[in-house]
Amino acid sequence: MSAGRPSEGAGCITWWGFSPARDLLSTGPVRPEGEVNILLVGSGDPRHILKTTAGLQDKDSLHVWVIENSMEVVARQLLLLYLTLTPQESMGLNEKTEVFLEVFGNSEVRSQTADTLGCVASQLSMSVTETLDTATHPCLDTTLLKFRERDELLRIFKRWMQPHSSSSSSGCSAPILMSKAWDYRVRQHLGTRYDSKKGCFDWDITMKLHEKGCRVINKQQYFQWREQGVAFEMREGVYQTTNPTLLSSRVFSQKGNKVAVTGYWGDIVSSPYLSFGIETDDESLLETQNGQHIKTAQDISISNVQALFQSLYSRQGCSITAQSNVEAEGSKECDPKSITLNVCMSPIFFFFFSDLMNLNGISVTFLPLDSLNKLPEKQKYSHFFNAVYFSVSCVHQLGPMLRQIAAPDAVLIVELAKFLLDLNTEQEKGFAKRVVDIAQEAGFEPWHEAKCDDVHVVFIPQRK
Repeated sequence: MSAGRPSEGAGCITWWGFSPARDLLSTGPVRPEGEVNILLVGSGDPRHILKTTAGLQDKDSLHVWVIENSMEVVARQLLLLYLTLTPQESMGLNEKTEVFLEVFGNSEVRSQTADTLGCVASQLSMSVTETLDTATHPCLDTTLLKFRERDELLRIFKRWMQPHSSSSSSGCSAPILMSKAWDYRVRQHLGTRYDSKKGCFDWDITMKLHEKGCRVINKQQYFQWREQGVAFEMREGVYQTTNPTLLSSRVFSQKGNKVAVTGYWGDIVSSPYLSFGIETDDESLLETQNGQHIKTAQDISISNVQALFQSLYSRQGCSITAQSNVEAEGSKECDPKSITLNVCMSPIFFFFFSDLMNLNGISVTFLPLDSLNKLPEKQKYSHFFNAVYFSVSCVHQLGPMLRQIAAPDAVLIVELAKFLLDLNTEQEKGFAKRVVDIAQEAGFEPWHEAKCDDVHVVFIPQRK
């Protein structure tokens, strides 16, 4: 890992996307209506799911199918979606937004957020047990994952139940200090430039992010994130508890042997502000004074996430029994450590899971990691998806098989490399050209009527 290696700053695991949230059904020539199916490949976080759901008409239904590169990312997506579905009666809008953004973009969180995370992890561990053949909640479905993948999810959730520690490669419980893991990544990325890191941070935000249109990202907040990994500090509190959802294993070669090392292996350059914090429909949040933005990317992230949550409340359509409410309250008050001991024994976790909002007509299904090339083999997915999204890290998986599973009027949306800051201008343009070549080889052509957007490129099936 050298400072000069292209895209090393982006890391080898995608905890958040490198583009703003998009309503994927509003990107093509015709907006599909009725029952709509979308395939997300490597999106990394649920930003597109939330944004697309917010744009739905009441009569529409949306089924999102998700394929990721690792079970750690699947686990985090489930966690963030779980928090999204928490009813307003259980967690106020402001608190819910704060917890969501803390878990989403902070390497270290407040102790109370870590406790909430542990409780949620205990609920999720029950939802993925291999003894369940039907989805525990109508909006979240992991039943199509392989047994070994569900076992891996269970292992991850159990590790999250103890947010102050993490399992080492030897299988023993050993504390992982995120501050050290983060600093290790920064040192390895900058190399000899580490001693002048503040200058490197300043160059990346001033000459790269700001020049790419992200002037709303505040320099002080960006510096803090680059230094400590804390992007969202929304109230007075101590942000010193490791966020276990941002820890993962990476395999290295040492003297001919493969060694798995637990640490932080995600983005340390582009920032989690990109997903929710650089675009907004509220023009007042983009006002400037003396050439400086009054509001920050954190302010915009809070506003956008709150607006998305509020739009979901209108689709809520579940009712729960009084018994469920009482037992759910009991589960919320319990200590995460006691949950760990009783997670496989007590039925109250099913009640608590059913206490989540049921968004009418909305469902998210997670597919096996290796399922993309296998979908065409199943009749169910023949010309099935109305929209398909590929992240910048998964473009290489795009192939001719896509035409077999894409609907005749489907749109293909591909994330570009604009916000991979380690790439220079020529490399960024070269990547965009390569995306067009790959898509055309797969049977798609650029949709030239799409709004100019150098963050994504939109394709439609080639005309015969």
